[in-house]
Amino acid sequence: MDIENIIAEHGDYLLKVAYLYVKNEATAEDIVQDVFIAFYQKQEQFRQEASLRTYLVKMTVNRSHDYLRSWKSKRLTLFEKITGRTTAVTPEKEYLAKSTKRELVEALFTLSVAYREVLILYYFEDMTTVEIAQLVCCPEATIRTRLQRARKQLATAIGDYDWEVLRHESI
Repeated sequence: MDIENIIAEHGDYLLKVAYLYVKNEATAEDIVQDVFIAFYQKQEQFRQEASLRTYLVKMTVNRSHDYLRSWKSKRLTLFEKITGRTTAVTPEKEYLAKSTKRELVEALFTLSVAYREVLILYYFEDMTTVEIAQLVCCPEATIRTRLQRARKQLATAIGDYDWEVLRHESI
């Protein structure tokens, strides 16, 4: 497998996935870079039981979770709370602020990672609850429960929203 083609084909998508977790462009870029380095170093471990895209998304999700659990993430969050300002203003943040989905995205980011994750994978990535359950290694019933609870929390935050419209949109 040619790593340059893999990066060209999947890089932007993985960057979106990482950004939706960590909410910081530079951090998302670091995560995606780490994912490609790890894949390149250990690509013989890829057994092709799933598509390459699914495999790379799984790696990205795991690295994003690791980052969110890390001291560096907590330190940046603490800095932002103390100073009242974020560490970086990104073009993505500006774009999201101008888009018609600004309110939805802001409400989405108020959810816990578990709830945000299922909404993103279900609505924006068109994955089924079975596929999500396999990706995050938990029972499908748990995914359905998280999806239901996430919808309720978002409905409280933004009111009625046509959820099926999201299946045809991207962030």
